[in-house]
Amino acid sequence: MGEEAPELEKLVSNELNRSAPEAACHLADEIRRRHGASVASVVFYGSCLRKQTQEGVLDFYVLVDSYRAAYSSRVLAWLNTALPPNVFYLEIDSPVGTLRSKYAVISTGDFEAATARKSLRTSIWARFSQPAVAVYTRDEEARRALVGAAATAVRTALEQGLMLLPGESESICVRPDELWQHTLQATYGVEMRPEAPETIRSVILAAPERFDRATRAGLEALAHAGRLTWQDRGEQVHVMLPVKQRQRAQRAWNRRKPLRKGIYLIALLKSATTFGDWLPYVLWKLERHTGERIEVTDRQRHHPLIWGWPVLARVLRQRLLK
Repeated sequence: MGEEAPELEKLVSNELNRSAPEAACHLADEIRRRHGASVASVVFYGSCLRKQTQEGVLDFYVLVDSYRAAYSSRVLAWLNTALPPNVFYLEIDSPVGTLRSKYAVISTGDFEAATARKSLRTSIWARFSQPAVAVYTRDEEARRALVGAAATAVRTALEQGLMLLPGESESICVRPDELWQHTLQATYGVEMRPEAPETIRSVILAAPERFDRATRAGLEALAHAGRLTWQDRGEQVHVMLPVKQRQRAQRAWNRRKPLRKGIYLIALLKSATTFGDWLPYVLWKLERHTGERIEVTDRQRHHPLIWGWPVLARVLRQRLLK
């Protein structure tokens, strides 16, 4: 493990090295077949991992060496370069039944940059400050890069969350679960995906000891880097941050919020062009969320990019393509 934060990197490494569910392995194999030797890592995360279920859409991030190597299409490579990641839908028949997944392709370098403190891609560091499993890593170099980026995501989430807590004092006393609740609520807001506090709470309650350990290990890493000072007070942590530093961070967050929302909206619209055969997915998603069966015409089914936009517009309006 690296010298900067051995406890944090150890925690993240152990999480990523857990055995992946069989369903995730089948999907990862197909993803690797699609994108070939360019794939450095396939990472499983999200609600299906948290709930330990294959019912629903399994979420993956796929780290690649380069976009040109990952695609036969120059257009897809250009789109991925212009605004990473590209998002695709994958549905397969497997020995454990029909499996559905949504996976994002991003270069290892872009992924590392997206987990850092100054990144505008809030969704990436927010996702990977949470538990994930590396279904596949090509070699030790790929594993180290993934562990390092995930550890950076935890540090970024903690530092940003502390800066955004209400109040103007340099002294902050907070329970780890309260800090994560506030942090994740803020990041969902940037993504135009307002979630009920109870929904976010369920993420934390799924692994309360993990978030507690990640808080303390992450604060120790930030202290080692000279970003803050802190003390462990049992149920709470006591953090000292200069008032001016907090004020600057809050102004920067508010100033960048419209830009982050704009990037998220553009990325969402871009997903409609890269998602592939997205019409079956959005129909399934709508039916699952509304309980209504959605009928489409043959023209919409055969030419979704031309005639399927009313269906997609409904999905975007209900924020289901996420």
